[in-house]
Amino acid sequence: MNAVEIEQAITELAERPFDAENFPYEFLEAFGNKETTIKRLRAGASNKSDIGGVLQTNNIHIATCQRGHVPQTLQALRASPATSKSKAKFILATDGVDFEAEDLIGGATVACAYKDFPDHFGRFLPLAGITSVGPIDENTFDIRATSRLNRLYVELLKDNPDWGKAERRHDMNHFMARLIFCFFAEHTDIFVPKRIFINKIAQMSAQDSSNTHEVIGELFRAMNTRAEERERANIPRWADPFPYVNGGLFSGSVDVPRFSKIARAYLLHVGGLDWTKINPDIFGSMIQAVAEDEERGELGMHYTSVPNILKVLNPLFLDDLRTRLADAGDNPRSLLNLRKRISKIRVFDPACGSGNFLVIAYKEMRAIEAEINNRRGEPDRRSEIPLTNFKGIELRDFPAEIARLALIIAEYQCDVIHRGQKLALAEFLPLRNENWIICGNALRLEWASICDPSSASVKLVGDDLFNSPLDQAEIEFENVGGEIFVCGNPPYKGASEQSSEQKADLEAIFENHLAGWKSLDYVAGWYLKAAEYCARTDAVAAFVSTNSVCQGQQVPLLWPLVFGRGHQIRFAYTSFKWANLASHNAGVTVVIVCIGKIAPGLCKLYTTSRAGDLAVKEVSHINAYLIAARDLYVLPASTPVNGLPPMDYGSKPADGGGLVLSMSEKEKLNLPADLARLAPSYVGSTEFIDGKQRYCLWITRDDVGEALKIPAVAARLAAVKAFREQSKKKPTREAANWPHAFVEVRHAGTRADSAPILIPIHTSENRDYLPVGLLPAGSVVSNAAFALFDAPLWTIGLIASRMHLVWIAAVCGKIKTDFRYSNTLGWNTFPVPALTDKNKDDLTRCAADILLVREHHFPATIGELYESENMPADLRAAHERNDEVLERIYIGRRFKNDTERLEKLFDLYSKMTAARTATKPQRKNAGVSA
Repeated sequence: MNAVEIEQAITELAERPFDAENFPYEFLEAFGNKETTIKRLRAGASNKSDIGGVLQTNNIHIATCQRGHVPQTLQALRASPATSKSKAKFILATDGVDFEAEDLIGGATVACAYKDFPDHFGRFLPLAGITSVGPIDENTFDIRATSRLNRLYVELLKDNPDWGKAERRHDMNHFMARLIFCFFAEHTDIFVPKRIFINKIAQMSAQDSSNTHEVIGELFRAMNTRAEERERANIPRWADPFPYVNGGLFSGSVDVPRFSKIARAYLLHVGGLDWTKINPDIFGSMIQAVAEDEERGELGMHYTSVPNILKVLNPLFLDDLRTRLADAGDNPRSLLNLRKRISKIRVFDPACGSGNFLVIAYKEMRAIEAEINNRRGEPDRRSEIPLTNFKGIELRDFPAEIARLALIIAEYQCDVIHRGQKLALAEFLPLRNENWIICGNALRLEWASICDPSSASVKLVGDDLFNSPLDQAEIEFENVGGEIFVCGNPPYKGASEQSSEQKADLEAIFENHLAGWKSLDYVAGWYLKAAEYCARTDAVAAFVSTNSVCQGQQVPLLWPLVFGRGHQIRFAYTSFKWANLASHNAGVTVVIVCIGKIAPGLCKLYTTSRAGDLAVKEVSHINAYLIAARDLYVLPASTPVNGLPPMDYGSKPADGGGLVLSMSEKEKLNLPADLARLAPSYVGSTEFIDGKQRYCLWITRDDVGEALKIPAVAARLAAVKAFREQSKKKPTREAANWPHAFVEVRHAGTRADSAPILIPIHTSENRDYLPVGLLPAGSVVSNAAFALFDAPLWTIGLIASRMHLVWIAAVCGKIKTDFRYSNTLGWNTFPVPALTDKNKDDLTRCAADILLVREHHFPATIGELYESENMPADLRAAHERNDEVLERIYIGRRFKNDTERLEKLFDLYSKMTAARTATKPQRKNAGVSA
């Protein structure tokens, strides 16, 4: 369940009559506990409570009680030995009148009326596996409002199915945006008296809802009609108290969907919330989810913590503004110059969605401006920061509309905070009808025509905020502009996930620059567009993107083009989780990269530890792998350039399943004891990690005659022959002449008694080490894994090290969130110092220790042993010893962190490839560039 669904379930629970016996189970069910889990708790099988309540291990201890005994019951829960023993995160007590709870980890408490506990549901989201990604409880209103709007939206579509079709979806979204504005306006004194909008609907519309749509339509029409024109427009008297809003918000069609009694009730319920609590920086993207079918199933996924967005905006320009403010002190002239500078700054998000980055940038700049005004003795001064300085491009029309609306709301809220309610109200209406958020394809539009470096103010206006030319490709400006900061969180989309239209977008950008553009993530288009835009405008750009653009094969494709336009990386965040409110998902792993023209001075490199601690380091240069090292590109090597043994894929059957056997299929063959060698163990990545048993038919030329005497084997070989004959690949068809053998045999020529070393192709990012393994002699490694054949045991010490994992993560990249191993990119290029015989002996002992500890935990699988949070202490200790031995070989001590490890590895790689190329003629694009 996501946060919005949980809020809905909790609200429904609070609205039902209190049932003391069932409340604990209903509460847990509201947070996504499965029916089987609830049944086990009810039966007592998993209920660990020692005071007659309900205790779910590692989760919560709940108890209901007699009226008036809530504090005493909470104390009993707190003192309960079972609470501590079962590691409960929360305790909760209620009598159906009062409600009290405590977070035993963070220490936060909740004490409220029972009916009000849904207002605090955000405190309990960890019960649903939703990790705390920021001040969730502060955004409880946004989630509750989204939940109610979603119910209203869905109910309206039931009664107005045509409004859900593509041709009317725009009208539906337009209607929802108008409602949001009205709810906000009637709670913030923009409309007076308070709740006038929702009360007028309740008063003027019939309880059977037959005319609700007409009443709302008349209210909308009044808000689009000037006072002096209302009599001529036949605006009814009861709608006259509403002000003229303008801004295009209520222009155009006033058609309203018809309401059922249920929809009318939902509308009144939504209007009953306290809309003064709206957070436009967060709320907009959640409303976007309400309005779009493909996103409604992910309600709550759109929460992005303000601290994360500030990771982009602070180092991009806000930190500098705050530093200048501190330097200015109370000097009136310095403060005035800073205020003028701020008023001309443009913030441009070419993938703005519903405006989160723009809204937060605006609010932070207003706070700095307000401090300037206070120091200059001008606290009531009108803001000189125009909303039109916050420009955006968004592909879809509704998010673009919501972005404008969110900025309008943010402006009003900032005026209230910094200038007072009276001045805010005096200048809020009528709204301006300028269009500064463009609806269009950012990869096809000319950015300079939308955010012109030599101008600032919008000339273009429209009669309808929603239906004026949203797809315009150009805006006219006037006046002289200032600095431009480009920022945002463009769509990622890996190469295999892109639509044909998205592929065409990348082709239009890259086809004249790069042959291998089809391998790039979609976000790469924004980086190159930004590089071209910043080269012409002196702008600086910082984007959140998947870390894959700074890993693996994409690095030598994208970044030479960016750097070739005269840019450097000004600051960067190495990989971290971009958090949201998705259940059991702390977000996608991302990086933040800022590019700008090459300039003197130090660059900043931010790193986040696994514990979430942030460190910043000032460095002279940041390369495309986000390492403090010179620019270089790690390219695939067909053979090891480091003196290590060769690594290859395992053997490929190309058999249609005829040569590969499950355990039961192997038993059915009834192989004689003297031919048991024909069905050895067959291991790929999945079998190795999950402990699954598979086998294969491995028949040499000498054994074919004996094998064919076994009917079940002969039948399988016939099936293999038939499969290969139908193949479209010539080598596979030719292999039909020897159906007893694999098409590709990778370990030919190795000793029969050698034990292959297996390396999975994919492994979870939730592992601190790569799960390399030594297989029994005679095992066959499948082509779904890599292998070292006839390799010494000390190579396991290299592969199982933290050094190797961070190298793989940097140069091989990932598939989704899994590490993607590559022999040509990861193993053949892995920088290793010259190893002495003693070094190899020490690493051999470390490798043997790791293998022995694993054996001690049998039958636990590799997958179970290597999950970071569940890794056994003795296994982790064995890896730590291995790391210490290896890292002392590199630098004589342990490395402080992964950043230091990578800096050393890249330094070694640079020297290693330089020495290699010095001994042979220089080739173009050999892999290293200055």
